[in-house]
Amino acid sequence: MSDATTNLSRKEQVIRKAAELFKDKGYAAASMRDLAQLLGIEAASLYSHIKSKEEILRSLCFDMAAEFRKSLDDVEKQKAPASEKLRNGIIGHIQVMAKDLTASAVFMNEHRHLSQPYLRDFLLMRINYINRFKSIIEEGVQQGEFKDSIDKKLAVMTLFSSLNWMPMWYDPGSAIDPSQLGYQLADMLINGLKKN
Repeated sequence: MSDATTNLSRKEQVIRKAAELFKDKGYAAASMRDLAQLLGIEAASLYSHIKSKEEILRSLCFDMAAEFRKSLDDVEKQKAPASEKLRNGIIGHIQVMAKDLTASAVFMNEHRHLSQPYLRDFLLMRINYINRFKSIIEEGVQQGEFKDSIDKKLAVMTLFSSLNWMPMWYDPGSAIDPSQLGYQLADMLINGLKKN
């Protein structure tokens, strides 16, 4: 086991390994037996740490959603122009994703396997988070910082389309760190919104 996982509780280790499995195989195709094999334990032993495969998915999705929300809470409290808030929101989003690209990929792609009412709750949280970015864009339009002709929904969807693919293409070993990546993406996206 790597140094990164030795300080984690057994439950956290199970969740980390499950994230790898869900990312590689897909949630639906992954079994508890597969997870036990990855961990080198008996399948029955898993149940002393977690109740079900879905409990793991819920934990991954809702814990990450809480991190995204906290990052944006900090941004919204800033007394700054909308473009600066948007920049910081983008950087915060990138930094949360970069902390654990495997969990990020599961969060983005496998949440649809949550059962009700968890799926509904998750989707409502996601819509709320997206709308908070949309509010920052609207604030920028109202303050005259962003063009009034922009379609705010299109702007926010373009933003998230760009950000949410990150787990698929970002290489943590690359020369660019998450903050620099956030600045570059923010520049590209915000410059398209700003008035000349």
